[in-house]
Amino acid sequence: MQPDRLIKAWYVLHTKSRFENVVSEGLLKKSLECFLPKVLVRSKRRDRRLMIKVPLFPGYLFVKTDLNPSEHLEILKTVGAVKLVGNSAGPIPVPRETVESLKIMVATDSPVTTGYAFKPGDRVMVIDGPLEGVVGIFERYGNKGRVVVHIEALGQFAAVEVDLEDVTKLPPIKA
Repeated sequence: MQPDRLIKAWYVLHTKSRFENVVSEGLLKKSLECFLPKVLVRSKRRDRRLMIKVPLFPGYLFVKTDLNPSEHLEILKTVGAVKLVGNSAGPIPVPRETVESLKIMVATDSPVTTGYAFKPGDRVMVIDGPLEGVVGIFERYGNKGRVVVHIEALGQFAAVEVDLEDVTKLPPIKA
């Protein structure tokens, strides 16, 4: 009787902030298959008008493994690796079709957009631009990729309209 073989599957690996490339290179040096989807975006630096490649999902990449203990340990020992994404039962595999679809998407020159779907009442923070650091409540989507955020100060509300890509969702406040 043949023992059950471990089957390789794709998993999401969480990395330290801005360590996606370091982790990807480290995994490849260990002969482990990984995939770091990158997209071409215009640099946000005001002094440059360059197009640069950035990770599609900042802080994450995909790694293909059968989760045998020694390989799992090698993945987690890679500089910049944090953990495989999962739940209390362990890492959760990503469907192969999802990774293949992402590979096709990033191979084209078509713009790829990611982000959160905001709902009215979501806590958000402005992460870029003159209002960087402002925390408020998402109200609604505005025109041309902009959102309206309410900011409470002195018991009164002020609303501001900012670019959608300059806003990120915050976790709800726990009571």
